Amino acid sequence: MAKKSRGLNAGKKLKKRRSVSKWQSPWYKRRILNLKRKADPLEGSSQAKAIVLEKVQLEAKQPNSALRKCVRCQLLKNGKRVTAFVPGNEAIKFIEEHDEIILECIGGAKGRSKGDIPGVKWHIIKVNDQSLDGLLKKKIEKGRR
Repeated sequence: MAKKSRGLNAGKKLKKRRSVSKWQSPWYKRRILNLKRKADPLEGSSQAKAIVLEKVQLEAKQPNSALRKCVRCQLLKNGKRVTAFVPGNEAIKFIEEHDEIILECIGGAKGRSKGDIPGVKWHIIKVNDQSLDGLLKKKIEKGRR
């Protein structure tokens, strides 16, 4: 490994060395090139509206064994299709095809999926402008569209 330059006139070389080594860091590269925002279907926002296309069940990753209830949906803002997790016991019953839902990031490490559901980074918080949590606790009834 090359030694660091020293001396009175080494500033230019040290500066260049620092900028070259910065680009080795994946976090620096991701931040400077805006890679997170470019790859994000929600385009940087925390929540987004979508239309349900179909209900799906995804298998959990090893060592767990379960069928996680999810929905395939299309975002209204840009037409991109994503898969969203439906949190809560029997919550999938409150969601029909063509319902309008609001998605939110699940919050896995570095924006990745959380838990044992492969490739699912979002979950549902509202169905037809009514809280999914309220529907589950039977505090509100599902509105007609």
